[in-house]
Amino acid sequence: MLFGPNGSGKSSLILTILGISRYIIDSGRILFKGEDIGGMAITERVKLGLGVAFQHPPTIRGVKLKDILRLHLDRSKVVEDAYGLVNRLKISKDFLARDLNLGFSGGELKKSEILQILAQSPDFLMLDEPDSGVDVENLELIGETLNDFLKGRSGLLVTHLGYILRYLETDVAHVLVDGRIVCSGKPKEILDDVLAEGYEGCKRCQRTERKPKLR
Repeated sequence: MLFGPNGSGKSSLILTILGISRYIIDSGRILFKGEDIGGMAITERVKLGLGVAFQHPPTIRGVKLKDILRLHLDRSKVVEDAYGLVNRLKISKDFLARDLNLGFSGGELKKSEILQILAQSPDFLMLDEPDSGVDVENLELIGETLNDFLKGRSGLLVTHLGYILRYLETDVAHVLVDGRIVCSGKPKEILDDVLAEGYEGCKRCQRTERKPKLR
């Protein structure tokens, strides 16, 4: 789990891992499944098992949500098929017939994005602000669905406020400030510290002496 204030580099980190061309790696490597993926195209990284649920996914006119699901049905490795996920996330059939992300509410947008990425069935799931703009009922649905999906898998959850921690189990948290990890520890303890002292307080955190690796 990755906390951090706005502009700290959280989304940039996800996009760099994914391979968006405008993000350049000046030093270091990105290792996934024992391979250095820094020179791979986005499509190669996705085929290898990376998946991303974006904070602000694009609107695509003329492409229906159900069309995206059909692309994944034969390739899905999840226990439930894509339409099982539809039922679990309480998404209506009428909703599936709408243009992708066109006029979606905050909760609809997040459930649509989660549905698409889980149908893809990645081995490493990156979630960019999944609790942004979502009401409590939908956040609970999303959290419970993600909990089940992530059993036996790894992921990186990026959040600013940490609301989803009420419903999603996470192992370790890091705080990113100005592009640098300044604090690491148990997610709920980190969140309590952030709420009490803000992100400036994390810069003084002594947990930096025992930073675990991102999982």
